[in-house]
Amino acid sequence: MTDVPGRSAGQGSCEVLVVGGGPTGLFLASLLAGRGLDVVVLEKRRVPSRHSRAIGLHPPALGALRVLGLDREAVAGGVPLRSGAALSRGRHLGQVRFAARRTPNRFVLSLPQSRTEEMLSRRLSALSPTALRRGWQVTEVLETAGGVEVTARRTAEQDGAAPHGSSPLLRWRARLLVVADGARSGTRASLGIAMRGRVLPDTYLMGDFAEETPSTGARAAGRRPREARIHLEADGVVESFPMPDARRRWVVHTGPTGAGPPSSAHRLADLLQRRLGEAPDPDTATMISAFTVAQRFAARLCTRRCVVIGDAAHEISPIGGQGMTLGWLDALDIAPLVRGAIATDQAPDLSRDADWGRIERRIMRRARTAGAIAGLNTALGRPVGRRLSLMRAAALRLVLGTRLRILLAWVYSMGWVGAARR
Repeated sequence: MTDVPGRSAGQGSCEVLVVGGGPTGLFLASLLAGRGLDVVVLEKRRVPSRHSRAIGLHPPALGALRVLGLDREAVAGGVPLRSGAALSRGRHLGQVRFAARRTPNRFVLSLPQSRTEEMLSRRLSALSPTALRRGWQVTEVLETAGGVEVTARRTAEQDGAAPHGSSPLLRWRARLLVVADGARSGTRASLGIAMRGRVLPDTYLMGDFAEETPSTGARAAGRRPREARIHLEADGVVESFPMPDARRRWVVHTGPTGAGPPSSAHRLADLLQRRLGEAPDPDTATMISAFTVAQRFAARLCTRRCVVIGDAAHEISPIGGQGMTLGWLDALDIAPLVRGAIATDQAPDLSRDADWGRIERRIMRRARTAGAIAGLNTALGRPVGRRLSLMRAAALRLVLGTRLRILLAWVYSMGWVGAARR
């Protein structure tokens, strides 16, 4: 790799350029660097995010981390969720036990995304100390016969100015480009790849709070402290997940429009108090976020020299927390093909290559399966009338009283991934 900064523009070259230094980009870059490839990651954030964001690592995600030798570190720092309870109007409807599945990791791990990214960044740094370049936003991609030429600009500091003495532009050449810069990917758009899908009529409010709260007391807060809970209420679903450091995430469906005052910890606590009769202490909140739900898929993943993966390729409802796992599975699928393409004297046209076409179909089939599951979960958690709420609760109690609960554990822990890989 070369990196020769000039007065007005830096220049460099590498074998594989990854756009996006989130979980998917960092994971793929670590895979490629571990296989001896010259890889560079351009990430627009100048400093790592400290927000918890995605927290769910399913068994397939832990299997992916095992490839990098990071699974034990992740488990040591997270909270294994071995079961999930369903409740309605304060009544226990049943339980799904992930521990009943015969897999190496019989649990879903709760680990904040900020810690996951930190772990992946350390691994990449150990494999290739200069691979991650923070503070660069890609503005132009030009595909050529020999690869890609990328232009990026230095992102501003908080005061709006570029760092003193730094080059404002960066021009990079690579054999292949991997786009992994998220659902709002500007790089994907610059390649002319459209996203198809729709925004669902659902809004949510999410927050992280201390596990014990004054309103519930230590005794009440200690009920099923390391268990996920799903409350199916007439006014909309409430989800609750344990987190490290004696914290708990709460997610509340806020209707089709999210009507109400601005997002705040006090608003979330008030919604929980009215819906469940219990609430966390709003003063202990470390994160509050409102979000909507979309199901969108890229029209294609490959151009001549570029491939799109992760959220940039498929945006699904975050309900169920499948997005990070999907991104890592994408990376595992394309890594051997990337290595093979770099090994040849002349890189193939990815959009016309049969092997790349096969992997593209696999990735999209898996993403659509996850999207269907997430869409069903979203629909089941919508506000309904009192009568329908009672019927929904009775039906779920019936299902959880049969062996179908094993099927639910298989679905919710993404056990279906193996079938989708065929």
